Amino acid sequence: MVSKQDSNKARQKRHARVRAKINGTAACPRLSVYRSLNHIYAQLIDDVKGVTLVSASTTEKGFENGGNIEAAKQVGELLGKRAAEKGIEKCVFDRGGYIYHGRVAALADGARAAGLKF
Repeated sequence: MVSKQDSNKARQKRHARVRAKINGTAACPRLSVYRSLNHIYAQLIDDVKGVTLVSASTTEKGFENGGNIEAAKQVGELLGKRAAEKGIEKCVFDRGGYIYHGRVAALADGARAAGLKF
């Protein structure tokens, strides 16, 4: 049986490999996803300046249950709406070493539905 610590270490290694290849700029920021057991977090990051441009998560008001697919889709839509207000249309997707499935995919679909292109 694989322990939680080992699987998280493996996720961090996958994330490091991805981060070596993708980079966010002000014109095309990186959409970073973090998924915990109870919540999901997403941010648009300008890696050149090291600044978070837009963020959204299920810890904000209005989310009853943050650990499900519907909440992840709402976070993606909220992030896309906030990005549009700041004039951001394109981004690169950083799944954070997680499998593109379930909540991570739902967040991406919600962001696309709100107008973000990646």
